[in-house]
Parts: sequence; structure tokens; C-alpha cells
Amino acid sequence: MSYANTQSLTDVAWLAARYRMTNVKVLDASWYTPDSGRSARKEFLAERIPGAQFIDIDLVSDPASPYPHTIVDPMVFSDEVTALGIERNDQVVVYDGMGLFSAARIWWMFRIYGYDKVSILNGGFPRWKADGEPVETESPEMPVPSMPFEVGFRPKMMRILPQIRENLTTGRELVLDARSPGRFTAAEPEPRAGVRGGHIPGSRNVHYASLLDPATGLMKEADELKALFAAAGVTDDKGVVCTCGSGVTACALAFALHLIGREDVAVYDGSWSEWGSQPDTPVETGP
Repeated sequence: MSYANTQSLTDVAWLAARYRMTNVKVLDASWYTPDSGRSARKEFLAERIPGAQFIDIDLVSDPASPYPHTIVDPMVFSDEVTALGIERNDQVVVYDGMGLFSAARIWWMFRIYGYDKVSILNGGFPRWKADGEPVETESPEMPVPSMPFEVGFRPKMMRILPQIRENLTTGRELVLDARSPGRFTAAEPEPRAGVRGGHIPGSRNVHYASLLDPATGLMKEADELKALFAAAGVTDDKGVVCTCGSGVTACALAFALHLIGREDVAVYDGSWSEWGSQPDTPVETGP
């Protein structure tokens, strides 16, 4: 069974034949947790897909928010994309250094700001290198800023705290949590100080890593994704809200649901870093 939105997933062969085209813009959207010991920017400077530019998730997150990675004013995103030389009608291909971790956050941001010509490289940079494609190691070229990148905003693609609170009563949407099973059940401690363990009552756990075939590092096929989400309680008669620790891997779930044709999907932007730090939000532990 093929994906419903095949244009949103780019394979290595397609990009290898086109990455030098002026209307194809490649973005390294790698981001790593502080405890990983990895620096996304340093790794980009060391090696990258030829011609790729680095988009810093922290620079397109609201610095005034007490929670990490909440979205910025659309014009801030526009300024960053403009500085990277991206123009309307360019095909944007996003990848990261883990295969599918943070790239989906940038994919989601382009879409919530009204731009759909964006896709994710299947398997990311690990697959690119495994397939023997060229890697650039010299200093990256500085991008030439484009004309101001026009943006919009699609509020239906995002949920905020009051809406998640309301959903506890209405149950109109199913909440899927992309964190590890241990964090979901509170068997593992939360990495952020002051954040309780557990999950939003009634939510279901679909770890973002389960979206990939462990043997290949590629996205699972459409029928496998559908079975995975069905097992988590996803049905056709109820919308889905995706959450995680800080809104990054939640977007991987949103991306996978988009691939199989679900458009009634939103991301809880504050995610667990917000919910788990509130004094009055209910929390469940265990499976």
C-alpha cells in the first residue's frame, strides 16, 4: 500500500539526482538533546549533504517562552528562511542526523506557516551516507538571502494548554505521546527539572522510533503505519493531537499520520514540558 501523500517523503535517489538544482533547497534540521553530548551545528560544519544549509531549531523557537521549542511569530520564521535563501516555489527537503527525529519539526513549521512544498529525506543523513552519496566537508557556502519569504498561519495544526484541558472533558481528540515508553509511564525520570513524570490522562503512547523500520532506518510502509496507529486507538471518527517532551518528536507522529492521509492532526506545542510543570494539570502514570 502506497502513502497517501507521497510528495512529502523524498528518497535518497530522488535527491541525489536533483540536489544541485537551484530550486531544490536542502536543510539540515538536526537537533540533539543536551544530554546527548552532540552538537548539531558542529556536525553540520564537519559534514553535510552538498549545498545544504543549517536551520537551527532553537533560533526558530520563542526565546520568551518558559518552555522549549514553542513556535515563534511567523515573521521570525520568515526572516530565518529568507536568510537561508529559500524562495516561494522552491522544493525544500529537510533531513537530520538521526534519520527521523528533529527534521519533522521543521517540516511541520513550514506547513503551519502556510508552505507545503516541503518534504523529509527518508532515512536522513545516515541513509544518504550509507547509500554512498557525496558528502561535503569543506566550509559551507554562505546562503544568498532571497526576497522576503511570505508566510501565513494555520491555527488548526496546533493546540495549546486550554484546548488540551478541555479535551479531557470532551474527548473529541485522541492524544498520542511520542516519548519513550519509560517516560510515558514515569518509569524513567524526566530530563527537565521541575517536570513531573507520567502522561496526559487518556493519552496513548507511540514512540517516534517505532515509525522506522529498525533494519533499514526508513519509514515503515503505509500499511504498517496504519496498523501501528490503529493499535494505539486512532480511528477515522476522531482527530489526533500529537505531543512529546518539547514539541519536536510530536511532529514525527504528525508527519507519519500525514503520510497515510490524515489531515485532522495537530501538535500540542507546549507538550509535556508545559503540561508536566503545571501545578494543577492531572497526570497519569503506568501504561
